[in-house]
Amino acid sequence: MLETVTRDRVGPVATAGVSQLALMLADIDRAVHATARPAPARVAAALAPYLSDPDLLRGVLCPCDPARYTRHLLGEGDGYCVLAIVWRPGQMSPVHAHKAWCALGVHRGWLVESFFDNATGSARPTGCLPRAIGAVSHAEPDASAIHRIANVGVVDSLSIHVYGASFDRLGADVNVVLAA
Repeated sequence: MLETVTRDRVGPVATAGVSQLALMLADIDRAVHATARPAPARVAAALAPYLSDPDLLRGVLCPCDPARYTRHLLGEGDGYCVLAIVWRPGQMSPVHAHKAWCALGVHRGWLVESFFDNATGSARPTGCLPRAIGAVSHAEPDASAIHRIANVGVVDSLSIHVYGASFDRLGADVNVVLAA
């Protein structure tokens, strides 16, 4: 496996009022449950206003692993989970598609999202987009929506991901890893 997963559940950060993290999690929950079928674009839009807030994860520990990107659980709802993923320079996900819907946004640093075509049976790159702080992306569950997230920069990055699967089902219900 290419990532480390921390099972510590992180609750809302205690501040003078309601934390930005708690507000973001509530907005994500409303976006997920706004209709009978979650819309990843709506979830990404719910993430977007919080991504550039440097205090969003105040008090939440999200350490990096020098060997692989690391997932940290921020919250769970009915049929979905919210993760912070930290990326050291040079770390990347495998080339993959999703069995579940997903949305992501960049909170710190910047990442590159690369896209692939699998028409020949082998993943072939078709393009890439830089994702700076505040950028969002999303996808429906679709075996042809193949991508990879990478930190090709020189500083650590942190992205927030929402997956249409519970945290304990991430491996089985989310990624379809492809050979590049």
